[in-house]
Amino acid sequence: MKGSLLVSDAVEERFASDLEGAAPGVPRVVVDPSGPSSEVDAVTAVYFSGDVFPERSADFLRVAVRAKQLRWFHSFSAGVDHPFFQGLLSRGIRLTTSSGAQAVPIAQTVMLYLLAFSRDLRGWFAAQDKRSWEPRNIGDLQGRELGVVGLGPIGLEVARLGVAFGMKVTGFRRTPRGDEPCATRPMLALDDYLPRADYLVLAAPLTDATRGLIDARALRAMKPDAVLVNIARGSIVDEAALVEALRDGWIGGAALDVFEQEPLPESSPLWSLPNVIVTPHSSGTSPGNHHRATEIFIDNLARYVRGEPLRNEVEAG
Repeated sequence: MKGSLLVSDAVEERFASDLEGAAPGVPRVVVDPSGPSSEVDAVTAVYFSGDVFPERSADFLRVAVRAKQLRWFHSFSAGVDHPFFQGLLSRGIRLTTSSGAQAVPIAQTVMLYLLAFSRDLRGWFAAQDKRSWEPRNIGDLQGRELGVVGLGPIGLEVARLGVAFGMKVTGFRRTPRGDEPCATRPMLALDDYLPRADYLVLAAPLTDATRGLIDARALRAMKPDAVLVNIARGSIVDEAALVEALRDGWIGGAALDVFEQEPLPESSPLWSLPNVIVTPHSSGTSPGNHHRATEIFIDNLARYVRGEPLRNEVEAG
């Protein structure tokens, strides 16, 4: 590998020996709150790590864009729909991610949402707050139809857990591979499936093809007791249509971790709808994320040095 590597101070402190093992002799420029440890003229690779997000993101990225010889950029985040990342690709810079680092905690949060709706957890809490003994029937997850839109690492883990809970899981991806843990159909078959879904989980990346995928037409096609879960990107769902669907009973409920505008404005009706669970884009928050994401980067760094194919490389266009 020619040139140097740009990393954060936290990555340098915790993973210096691993970085040296993956790229022996490659100099590292370290960015701390005061700035980079040396000039970035020779930087050819950047690791944008989760420890700088979000408070120090802007400062770190301002340093990164000064690296005129940059050839490879690795992001801790699986989502690279922001124009910044598209700008890197348009410049011919290779872009990889730590997709999969948050798959397990996000999938576990999805199952929390499904259990909360099947058991009316909000109703139990309301009764507890009133000190009111209110026995109630609960719903089953086993045997229910779970649709998972997008079978990247997160979607695959959601599907795996759904199968483990005894659900009838159908996954959707552009091209089924045949090695999925559930029945899998192409994305074009989603419309036909919508009337069957008891739970529909969105785990697809935001692209031109998925933007507005769940619109009024799709919501009207779903069961009146179906639950929509979005842990992907807010713009995959037409939010205004979703509010109407929840108010008017087109669907039974929604669990939302992502929104068209974040933070979710205080004026949004989603906050007060009784059939909605709102979480602040934190379904994957876990103390192990930084370590898992950096392990993926270090593996890619070794691959980059050896000239091997990189994991989770994002295609331009």
